[in-house]
Amino acid sequence: MKARIRDFFETCEGWIFAVADYNHPEGIRSLLRYVPDSRGEREVGGRRYRKMDFDQSFAFLREHRPEYVRDLHVVPEDDIARFHLPPDGLREVVKRDRRVRQIANLLAGHGIPRQEMGVTGSMLVGLEGPSSDIDFVVYGTWWWQARNILEQAKEDGDIQELDAETWTKIYNKRRPEIGFEEFVLHEQRKGNRGMVEGTYFDLLFTRSWEQIVLSNPGPGVPIGREKIVAQVTDARFAFDSPAIYRLEHEEIEEILCFSHTYAGQALPGETIEAAGLVEETEAGRRMVVGTTREARGEWIRSLSLLEAEKQKRITTTKNTLI
Repeated sequence: MKARIRDFFETCEGWIFAVADYNHPEGIRSLLRYVPDSRGEREVGGRRYRKMDFDQSFAFLREHRPEYVRDLHVVPEDDIARFHLPPDGLREVVKRDRRVRQIANLLAGHGIPRQEMGVTGSMLVGLEGPSSDIDFVVYGTWWWQARNILEQAKEDGDIQELDAETWTKIYNKRRPEIGFEEFVLHEQRKGNRGMVEGTYFDLLFTRSWEQIVLSNPGPGVPIGREKIVAQVTDARFAFDSPAIYRLEHEEIEEILCFSHTYAGQALPGETIEAAGLVEETEAGRRMVVGTTREARGEWIRSLSLLEAEKQKRITTTKNTLI
């Protein structure tokens, strides 16, 4: 069966995984997220589950299914009992959650087909709690239209912008290599976050089936770390996972970014500064940002955005003094 990022599946043991790739030649590349546990903090269908963080999931599978453990978790299709797909999940969640229903109705009312949207994360598998965020999925080119709808809804007051407390919470969780003000400047420009009835939500990109033929970056050989300044020529998959930026640069042809922090960080035509691991591939050299979970020593910054903000502040100051 075909599987995309944001899909979830459940094995015969009841282990719940999140799909982490579009290409699955040897099994479904994924990450273990929940396991049955009588003392677990989440419950669905009378069964309790424990949520696994990144390190816990690897430790658990090394003990119970070491054959699954590679660079990610690779699960044979024969071991999968059922899939949880975001569009199917959305049809169920809107019946019980008015916040999700509000987002779905907003997008559908402005032309986004309901089959091109969904929910993922804990809501998809029915394991959300009272404090769970909303992970809302839109597919392919519809995502960009959905982002524009969201931005207009914020201006109209139908959707709220994140407050300072939430931005601080996200920044402290991500611990990026850039300062707080710079982080928020980039994030607010992305336009894919919002709040509804006090609940934070993300508008997440997943490729349409037609776009997946373009998605096979292939292996690379690490050759060292570098910091570069380059111009972005193509950012159509800047919100994907990994995010992809095509570059105009004398050595590095593209950036693969595995850190959600730097997804959508720059627009086509902008000049960026990036630091990461350089790899040699059959197609040329690329940079990888997000080689560790917290991307220590790695980043992407839009120098064009920072310069525009600087000029804006200079103009504001001059007008104030006049």
